[in-house]
Amino acid sequence: MNAPVSISPDVRNAAPTPEDLTITVRDERFNRDSTPRRWWAGDAFGTAWHNALSATFPRGEAFFIEAVKAHRDGADPKLEAEIRAFVKQEINHTREHIAFNRLAEDHGYDIKGIDKRVAELLALTKDRPAIANLAVTMALEHYTAMMAAEFLANPQHFADSDPEVRDMWRWHAVEEIEHKGVAFDTWNHATKDWSDGKRWRVRSIVMLSVTVRFFKNRWADSLALLKQDGITGWKARWGLFKYLTVSPGVVRRIFPAWLAYFKPGFHPWDHDDRALINVYEGEFSDALMPAE
Repeated sequence: MNAPVSISPDVRNAAPTPEDLTITVRDERFNRDSTPRRWWAGDAFGTAWHNALSATFPRGEAFFIEAVKAHRDGADPKLEAEIRAFVKQEINHTREHIAFNRLAEDHGYDIKGIDKRVAELLALTKDRPAIANLAVTMALEHYTAMMAAEFLANPQHFADSDPEVRDMWRWHAVEEIEHKGVAFDTWNHATKDWSDGKRWRVRSIVMLSVTVRFFKNRWADSLALLKQDGITGWKARWGLFKYLTVSPGVVRRIFPAWLAYFKPGFHPWDHDDRALINVYEGEFSDALMPAE
């Protein structure tokens, strides 16, 4: 059941999030049967990269939820409603990636090592100030939004992939675009007593740190999965590099959006890409497992 979350039109200071934004909780189910082992067009590199991403989502999105919820007190009604919608969407994403990860394991991929690494990294955050976890969440939400927009804008990414897996990633991408400003607006709310300069310095430093860890870990995770497909050494590294930077080249394509994050006064909704959502809504198949 798709449920638009009602968001009041109260004006929030210094937040260009569209006043008419609708965050819809699309309670869809995917991948409950079988999916090809190399579901990304039979290609091991695309399959490994997305499997590695998916393996991080269940724990990662639970972390995002808690980081945002920790700062909702005192939020204005509009932001409060957006946080509720964000939480509902992320809960559904977690459920669907658990199902997807289970299928990957059924096809012989061992992703327990990835999950263990994520758990160990998240354990280190428990003694950190809550605002630090929100800053990390804001940076990673920018990553998901960048990739989401690229996946929807450029059909090449999933053109020849398994149809149901493609639908899952597109569904996830749409909702990431819809709530891409929530963590950022929560950050602005939580740091309302900070100077603009301090906000910019902290979020910029955190983004640089997150970027190094994100690519270091996803690269290692993808190579580990490629090794399970019998692809190792220079062939694995060159093939993965080419996939990420040449064709379809998601890392190369999102670089301008990544760079924009460091602009003073940046906000995720500086670029309104809701047209991508409208295209998805017009094309999306109804042949999905109904919500229980």
